[in-house]
Amino acid sequence: MKNYFGKEIAERYDDDQLIYDPNVVNPAVDFLADMSCGGAALELGIGTGRIALPLSRKGIRVHGIDFSQEMVAQLQSKPGADSIGVTMGNFAETKVDLSFQLVFLVFNTITNLTTQDAQVDCFRNAAAHLETGGCFVIETFIPELRLLPHGEMIRPHQFNQSRFDFDEYNVATQELISHHYRNVEGAFQGHSLPFRYVWPSELDLMAQLTGMRLRERWGNWNRQPFTNESTAHISVWEKR
Repeated sequence: MKNYFGKEIAERYDDDQLIYDPNVVNPAVDFLADMSCGGAALELGIGTGRIALPLSRKGIRVHGIDFSQEMVAQLQSKPGADSIGVTMGNFAETKVDLSFQLVFLVFNTITNLTTQDAQVDCFRNAAAHLETGGCFVIETFIPELRLLPHGEMIRPHQFNQSRFDFDEYNVATQELISHHYRNVEGAFQGHSLPFRYVWPSELDLMAQLTGMRLRERWGNWNRQPFTNESTAHISVWEKR
């Protein structure tokens, strides 16, 4: 498994003010704390601790799994990190010798698993760590296929003098390559990341295959309804 979140990305990951906006972080942390019912929580793809650290400060015992040593190093350099356990490895397969009331995976991280088999393995791994009645929570985007220009497979996001970002879709394979370029001292430098986009109904089937059932689905962390216009979803599956 290739590490796409090495030193260069890890060192600037926390510079993205949008994902650290309290209006983004606080509702997610409140939602997850509620779902944990005071029990322990496991984050798959814990990264730099954007969600894990504030969740831990709420008194929730948090453990994480991550493949990137560099991202975890950023987490472990922060205040409060000593209260969070981390196991290194592929979060679709790596086991922790603990059980949890909550397993969660946020900010589209399920799509970092670039095959359907790996995504099913992730559901299977989540179920293996959950107590009966515990919940698996995923936050991810709705593929923007209907927004693509007719006949085009490129979806632009930001184009200005400092950065440009765009996604490249392959609808036959559900592959998506996300391209990001930044202006660094007058020259654009970039990187590209592969993803596999996945539909809510497909995720529900993965849950069913691994002994879980859909409990609720929302359009965002504030529990706004999930509708035809939603661009993302927060889905909760319960282990039976």
